[in-house]
Amino acid sequence: MEAIDNGLFANGSAVILAGGKSSRMGTAKALLRFDNDPLIVHIARKLNAFFPDLVIVAAPGQELPPVAGKIVRDEVAYQGPVGGIYYGLNAAAGEFCFVTSCDVPFLSSDLITYLVSLIKDHDIVAPYWQDRFQPLCAVYRRTVLPLLSEQLARGELRPIYLYDKVRTRRVGEEEIRRFDPDGLSFFNMNSPEDYTESLSLWQRRSATTCTVELFGVPRLLAKTKEISLALPPRATLADVFSALAERLPVLSGRVIDPQRSVLSSGYACNVNGLKFVRDPTLILQPGDRIFIVAADAGG
Repeated sequence: MEAIDNGLFANGSAVILAGGKSSRMGTAKALLRFDNDPLIVHIARKLNAFFPDLVIVAAPGQELPPVAGKIVRDEVAYQGPVGGIYYGLNAAAGEFCFVTSCDVPFLSSDLITYLVSLIKDHDIVAPYWQDRFQPLCAVYRRTVLPLLSEQLARGELRPIYLYDKVRTRRVGEEEIRRFDPDGLSFFNMNSPEDYTESLSLWQRRSATTCTVELFGVPRLLAKTKEISLALPPRATLADVFSALAERLPVLSGRVIDPQRSVLSSGYACNVNGLKFVRDPTLILQPGDRIFIVAADAGG
């Protein structure tokens, strides 16, 4: 997890726009299940780690799950991003706001930190990715509220109409790639296909990868020195043994207990060369190395 400079965010708020029609998705995007929670809860949890104040802008009558933030409603529904930004900034307690939408599951903590670090001398800090501004992954000072109000009165519902009127810091692709190499902070889910892709990507990114190295009899039986495993998030040693028995069946019943959740008597495992571990419920960290040896080798 990235280190967070709480002082940098002390005068800031986060705003999540949740009041869109979700017409292409066919169902409310904020309520889609993601990482075992409604998507908006997943995003709110991310931003609550940074900002002392969180505002969710919803449409009139829109259903939302319990969220750790202040919920405000559009006074006029479906005024586009400008309306959402205006109502969010108006309700925020901070001097500036990081504004995003309810359908971006891969926000980069490092990129958010960088964008906020630039707001001191500007009114807006906005990423410029793939030849266009990303107004829903940007930082706005609350001082732009009068201009946003004027835009709404004129029916100008695109945030970028504001950018030439204030001190706007454009953050280019080269800068962005230092913190978010693939620009996943701008991956928003507009369709069922996007949703399916995002779930697959999340599973790959959150998987626990580890390497198991075999010594002595286990190596002779398996005829291999080591094997890499990709396991679910928060995988345990028991998950390692089960996956290992599946990949190398010759170890099952010999090195790994027939139940595939612990090692057989006479064998031990060491994690990262630091300590021998007997507890099969130990939660692993990505990149851990597991050494399986004869028990007498472990002392």
